[in-house]
Amino acid sequence: MTALSENGTLGVVLVATDGSDYSAGAIRTGVALAKASSARLIGLSIAIHNPEYSTLVPNLDVEAEMRAREALKSFSTEAGSDAETMTIEASDPYQGILEGAKAQNADIIVIGRRGKRGLARMMVGDATTKVVGHADCAVLVAPRAAHLWTKGILLATDGSSFSEAAAGAAGHLARQAGLPVTVVSVVTSSHDEASRQEAKQVVSAKVERLKNMGVAAEGKVMEGRPDEAIIKFAEDIGADLIVVGSHGRAGLASVLLGSVAKRVIGQATCPVLVVKP
Repeated sequence: MTALSENGTLGVVLVATDGSDYSAGAIRTGVALAKASSARLIGLSIAIHNPEYSTLVPNLDVEAEMRAREALKSFSTEAGSDAETMTIEASDPYQGILEGAKAQNADIIVIGRRGKRGLARMMVGDATTKVVGHADCAVLVAPRAAHLWTKGILLATDGSSFSEAAAGAAGHLARQAGLPVTVVSVVTSSHDEASRQEAKQVVSAKVERLKNMGVAAEGKVMEGRPDEAIIKFAEDIGADLIVVGSHGRAGLASVLLGSVAKRVIGQATCPVLVVKP
């Protein structure tokens, strides 16, 4: 498990930024999270390196490094002088982010999310998907208007090992912030009575676990399409952080990011923390 789900510690918070407006929420949330956790804070930007073009265009790598450093200015302004910054040269942004996270032993990666228009609201950017899918640590995906949670946390669970790790992370963050957690499991119209009873038992077990951690918790089983039900319920109860496992019970190891988690990330108006065992 990640340190966040296993013992609640956040030693290193890594904020990945490309300097665009879409990184604003990640910077804001990541900086606040690091300060609240007394964690080491690092801002990371990627200098895109293309070996083929580099041989044809003089100083291309130098320009890429300059752009990467320029992208870190908004992070430095928000974070202050105590925060660290770094750039990494990579042919693909996600590879550079993963390299940086591994090199710094990051406990969590905070990354922005593109805007949502039309069908795009159902999707998550390729780089974000790959970071979540391949990272060894938890990943917090923040929309542009995101901020650190102050109201409540919604934990989505289906009883899988992935949601077990998510429950631990939700509990630690809730205890740190003094916030309640609402546990939700979603069934569909095709689920039989045995499956519905199992969902109730899963929710009850998570609520009990959270209470044993000293966290105020309650649970609910809902019916509908999982991603839509999770998003709507979070909005209804005013939760400003959603915690999910990277895959559900039907998740496949070869799939980078489970369909429910991907849709929740794409549609949520608040940060979504994706945790894996």
